[in-house]
Amino acid sequence: MDSTRVDRWLWGVRIYKTRTLATDACRGGHVKVNGTTAKPATIVTAGDRIETFVGDRHRVLEVAGIVDKRVSPAAAAVCFVDHSPPAPPREERLVPLFSRDPGAGRPTKRDRRALDRLRSQP
Repeated sequence: MDSTRVDRWLWGVRIYKTRTLATDACRGGHVKVNGTTAKPATIVTAGDRIETFVGDRHRVLEVAGIVDKRVSPAAAAVCFVDHSPPAPPREERLVPLFSRDPGAGRPTKRDRRALDRLRSQP
């Protein structure tokens, strides 16, 4: 096989979880092949450069192998070269600034004002 559709390839190498998501990303303009916005039926061959947005992350991939069906993660890793910028660091879980015990009842006026003061601080 020398070529395949871009939506099929993105689904096959596990960039998108479903083929429908890959197709929707193409229709929404979130996928570019060699710098040109791609439709779902755009043909990709080995050596093409694909740019896509997956969630909040920008991915830049170079096609190294053509797959037409979904393959295992190990086989998918061989089918592309990842030129993506590093993923942003995950933020640590935020500690609640104001917590109340379960079953403590409705906050008092004093509690509410203290909470408003905490929220308005930069």
